Amino acid sequence: MTGEVNRREFLQMTSGCALALGAGSAFAFQAGTNPLTLTSPGCIKSKVRVAKIYAGVPKAHWPTPLMDLDAEVQRYEGEFARMKKEFSDVDFVASRLVTQPEQASALRENITDVDGILIIHLSMGISGMLAEVLKANRPTMLFAAPYSGHEWTSFATVMKSKEGALLDCILSSDFKDLAVAIRPFRAIHHLRDAKIINVSTNVPQAQVLKSVADKFGTEIKTIGVGPIMESYNSIDKAVADAEGERWIKEAERVVEPSRDEIYRSARLALAFEKVLADEKATVITVDCYGSMYRKLPAFPCVGFVRLNNMGLGGICESDLSCALTHVLLQGLTGKPGFISDPTMDESVKGIILAHCLGTLKMDGPDGPQAPYKLRTIMERQEGCVPQARMRVGQKVTQLRFVGVDLIRHFTGTIIDVPDTDRGCRTKITVGIDGDPQKLWQNWADGLHRQTVYGDITADLRRFCRFKDVKLLYEA
Repeated sequence: MTGEVNRREFLQMTSGCALALGAGSAFAFQAGTNPLTLTSPGCIKSKVRVAKIYAGVPKAHWPTPLMDLDAEVQRYEGEFARMKKEFSDVDFVASRLVTQPEQASALRENITDVDGILIIHLSMGISGMLAEVLKANRPTMLFAAPYSGHEWTSFATVMKSKEGALLDCILSSDFKDLAVAIRPFRAIHHLRDAKIINVSTNVPQAQVLKSVADKFGTEIKTIGVGPIMESYNSIDKAVADAEGERWIKEAERVVEPSRDEIYRSARLALAFEKVLADEKATVITVDCYGSMYRKLPAFPCVGFVRLNNMGLGGICESDLSCALTHVLLQGLTGKPGFISDPTMDESVKGIILAHCLGTLKMDGPDGPQAPYKLRTIMERQEGCVPQARMRVGQKVTQLRFVGVDLIRHFTGTIIDVPDTDRGCRTKITVGIDGDPQKLWQNWADGLHRQTVYGDITADLRRFCRFKDVKLLYEA
């Protein structure tokens, strides 16, 4: 039995096919292809629908009986206008001021199909209005600035009640937190609209697909090698070679891959985007070490990185849990994940996260691109992969879905970017926020984790609250 089969079997044992256990388009030149148009990173179909409700009582004693509620609404609307980029993928519906519970009750009938409800607390006396809005049984974020009223003392009690199960609150003077409040709604929307293409001869179990669709609305479609090769052959070779030259030009160095290998990788990368455009999907994963091994004209790594750079998604090894996690990350943060094979280093209270596929735009498609070299896949000593150099000092979160009811996660800071030919090409050493021994001694549910820039614990907590998912800190 070959070494690569052994590793594949190991990954299947530990992740169990994962879910069972746990920019502008380059195709403007391709006749007959509809380019993908992103409404936000990771979403192509529609905007997030949010009901925006201002709640206040005229002449309330707090914050002042002299408050003009209409003027206060306009003050907030000015802040939304100033942050229009953050809300460019959001349709605010039923945006209005309510001053009594009866108005909130009447409004409730018009907001049954929204992704979430944003309540902005203006004055004392909103408890009855809040109770009526919560009867809509939709994910609800309440934003309360200082001096808005004394109700904040009861918000935690409401959140612990059956009626407040879908309520979370942000108490802040920073208007930028209005955009933070939208994040869980965006993630819910992205997952519902997402379509993941799985290139494999192994079709996931029907109950797995149903559980994902029932919980999040996400569609997973498995296809064979045929549609990939059809798209590959439709790509003009000169255009593909030009794309390959771009990868060569932007690299710090080409270490091992030949030009022919790079050109074929670039052509396959363009074919992946065409497949996503044809399927109206945003994420593709390939069973590259299993049923698709050596059946494609190149390894898929460059294609995956290119999609991640664009705000789409490319995921290794038909890891459907990581694909689902990737969609979640794009919804919560607008940033891609870096999928990895971890290895521990207790001497630095850290974990080394390594993979040959290195995501270059970890800050999102509009952010800076990390420096990279073009290398072979370490384990195969063939193919072409971008070896990325990520940012030391960057706070990060590691996570993955386990089935549809659990997310395992931990946080830390990048303390080193090792450059060694042991392990996969792209590596980061993360100083763990927590106990390294607890992390490795209780490691479960697959080898892979997704890493995203930033500590997104609060965003994860809100999403998990709204979707009834358990959030488990691993360290």
